[in-house]
Formats: sequence, C-alpha cells, structure tokens
Amino acid sequence: MRKSYAATALTTIMLGGLVAAGCSSDTGPAPSAGEGKGTDKAPKPITFSWLVYDRPEGKVRTDWEIFKEIEAKTGVKVEFQVVSQEGLKEKKQIMIATNTVTDFIQVDTLEGREHGPNKVFLNLKDYLDKAPNLKAFYEKYPEAKAVATGADGGIYTVPVIEGDAAGKGFNFIWYARKDLMDQYGLKAPTTLEEFYQFLKTLKEKQPDTYPLISNAIVGDTGLYTTFGRAFTGIHGFYNIDPMTDKYAFAPYHKGYKDALLFLNKLYTEKLLDPEYSLLTQAQWEERILKGKSLVTYFWKADLETLVDKARKAGTPNYELDAIPQFAANGIKNYQFSRSVVGAAGRAISAKVKDKDRAVQFLDYLVSEEGSNYLSLGIEGKTYTMENGKPVYMKSFGASPFVPLRKDWGVWYDMIGLDNAKAREVWERGLSEKSKDINARYASFIVPAPKQIVKSQEELELEKSKLSNLNKYLEQKLTEFVTGKTPINDTTYQQFIDQAKKLGSDELLNMYNSAYTRTYGKK
Repeated sequence: MRKSYAATALTTIMLGGLVAAGCSSDTGPAPSAGEGKGTDKAPKPITFSWLVYDRPEGKVRTDWEIFKEIEAKTGVKVEFQVVSQEGLKEKKQIMIATNTVTDFIQVDTLEGREHGPNKVFLNLKDYLDKAPNLKAFYEKYPEAKAVATGADGGIYTVPVIEGDAAGKGFNFIWYARKDLMDQYGLKAPTTLEEFYQFLKTLKEKQPDTYPLISNAIVGDTGLYTTFGRAFTGIHGFYNIDPMTDKYAFAPYHKGYKDALLFLNKLYTEKLLDPEYSLLTQAQWEERILKGKSLVTYFWKADLETLVDKARKAGTPNYELDAIPQFAANGIKNYQFSRSVVGAAGRAISAKVKDKDRAVQFLDYLVSEEGSNYLSLGIEGKTYTMENGKPVYMKSFGASPFVPLRKDWGVWYDMIGLDNAKAREVWERGLSEKSKDINARYASFIVPAPKQIVKSQEELELEKSKLSNLNKYLEQKLTEFVTGKTPINDTTYQQFIDQAKKLGSDELLNMYNSAYTRTYGKK
C-alpha cells in the first residue's frame, strides 16, 4: 500500500520499449456500450496496451482469470507493459513527455489536466453520449469530474474511488504491545500526558528498548504529521482545519512549538528511537517485530500480519492492539477518513487507434459487472455472497489482498478503479478483533477534505516554493527534536521567519483561493 520512488538507470531500456506504447490491434465494429453485459454476438477481438508495475504481493501475470472473463465479455485483450515499482515514475514521465503513453495508463489527475489538452490523453467528454456508465460516474462523483477536467473543459481521467461516501473508512491506528501491557498491568493512555507516562513505564520495564518508533517523519504516518495534528489539529504542514473548513499552515499554530518540545522530551529521555529520522521501512518493521520498539502509528491493515510474523519468528506470546488516538487539550482529536476520490485516475492515450472501442471498454470497467471483476474477482472463487453481500473467501485469511493480487489480479494498483468497494468487502470479513478496533476508532474519524484544482499560475507557484519549503521544514524540525537547535521563542520565531521567506504565506493564500474557487467556499 505504500509507495517508494527512486531514480533508476533504466532510461535507455525504457526508451527502447516505448515504440510499442499506444498501439492496438486492428479492429472491427465496436460492441454497444450497454450496462456491462455481454452481447449475444461476440465482439471482434482487439488488444490494448496498459502500463502496470509488479506489486510486492505478486507479479503481474498474463493468465489472470478475471481478464479472461473480461475478454470473453468485451472482446478486449489487455497487454500489460510491466515495470518495477522503482522504475514506474520515471517511465511514466518519459511516456508523457514523448507522448507515447500506453493505450490505458494510470496517472495523477493533475497530470491528466496538464497534458490532456496537449493531446497526450483522450478527451472523454467527447464520448460520454456513448458511455453511459462514465456519464453516470461523473454525475455521482462531482469531485471526480472537477479533478479530471482540464483548463480547456475536457475530461481526461477516471479517478480511482478510494473511500465510502459516508466518510467513515480510515487507515491508521496507534499500535502498542498488548502482551506487555497485560504483563505490567498498564492501561491504554487517552491523553498526551498519559501517553508520555505510558512510554516511560515501558522504558523502565524494558530498558533495552526505545518504546516509540515511527516509520517516517512526514506523510500520513509520519512522526511530525501525527504529533503536529495532536497539538494543532492540522494534518501535515498544509491542510484543511476541520474546525474552520479553511487551509492552515501547522507551524503558525501556537501549539506547534509545544509539539516540538514534547518530541524533544521523548528523544532526550530515550523514549523515541534515536534514529527515527533515518529509518527505512525494513528497519522500522524489524525493530517492531524484535521488540526493540513497542509503540507506533501505522496502517491498521498490517496489525494482524505483523503479529503473525513476530510469532513465527520466535515470540509466541507477541500481541499488538490499538490504543486510543489522543490530542492536546482544546484540540480536535481526529483523523481524516479515506478520500472518496483518489489523486490518481485511469486515462486513455489520445493516439489509441480505435477511440470508440477504447472508451467503451473503459465504460465497461466502470460498470457494475466490470468493476466487480476488478475489485471482487469471480464469485465462488475469490468471494461468496453472505446475506446478499459479497465476502472474500475465508481461506484468504486476514490479508486477502495478498492472494487476490497475486493469483487473481484483483484489487491491483493501476488496474482497479474502485478500491472502496474492495475495502468494504475486506472489512466485512474482518476478525472480531479488527472489527472491535474499527468501532473504537469510529468517533475519531471525520470526512477527508476534497481535492482542490489549481490554475496553471498556482501550480507554478507550488512547484517553485513547496519542495524547498518542505525540505527546510523537515530539516529544521529534526534539529529541534534532536536538540541540535534549542527550542525557545527566539529560535522558533527565526524558524517561522525563514518559512515565510521560502513562501509559506504565498502557498497558504494560494491553497485557500483554489479551495474557494473549486468548491465555492466562503
């Protein structure tokens, strides 16, 4: 579920492979769009290319049964062009820059808006009268239409659906070693002070550990994000403040310095892993599994998998459980739900040979039948119906997405279009423990903010300012937390002054202007 991007030395190889991109086989008449049902007369075969990457759970295969079923219904054979996860970003950028994208490709909706008008991606708006499922999709999800629409009014992507419309689905929880809590008679903390005392007690009982660990410093599970939100109510450096429905810059909040003082105290007292700012994902997991660290904030879906790994590695009584989310006094204690509309979407190459047939195929994939193949698989093989609702096969265990992706191509990144549907089915079959965790966290979840659509001028401002500002913030926050720079009124004001020189005010004004324009906020 987490992405890592790195530059690679594959450019020459990739350029050589671009010749075939955007090509499809010759075709006969296209089938009618319909509601995703097969026609009596089999449509003539056609092949479309599709860029994907190999996921850790399993490599892309040519014999996934769902695509055999889809081909039988539509006459469309998918020819995957596979790259490594590390090489994906670079190859996609080269394809866009040279206008040689595959017939089907997943891109950021921003990339769709930027490059669609330049004839890199097909304008789907021109075909909606032939694509009833796509038309209905944009009517159902106006946010998706907004983020898919370019400056010329064209629609260039079908954004991936990530969350439920009710805004209840969420991703992250606080983990703690339940077996040690039981052994030492520790209660789950509910406030920041209780959390501090909780870590202190764990350190006293387990002196060879650094109780708190983080897998990152920024991002949804990042240390600075998590504690910044706990002390200010702002998730990340820039985000919507759910109390005001306006964008805010977290370091401007009076509680942000308190967050740094709190983290510095944890670091100084060796309650926080001293290498927290340098850890890789593998190192984070190793320290959690081996009991070198005991508390972390991470994806809820990984909890039972980590427990199973630790027990198999030689700690039979190992147990993790969720502890409550906490916040400073007067600060809203929340986390955002999954965004309903994702930041990525499916696009079609403007150079695809049979444009009508390509759009009709995409229309089929958005239909209930097509969507079910991509998100659920095949009834009786990947899921069963219980009380009229689909549930993944129990034999898939607590992490059904592993066999689903590996053996079936279901719920596979850059292929599926409705991850919310897949997650709903997965959560329906959760263990009682996981259902209990969901219930305990339900009161903390608020709907995620909608994406904003920036003008070209705003995009240029963001491009020129945000990266340098983020680098400065990450560096300076680490200096504060580790004690390299003392935290006092003078040094904090110097920190804010430098942030402003790097454009923090300009970016904040831009985000609020774009948000107001996109959604008519006052």
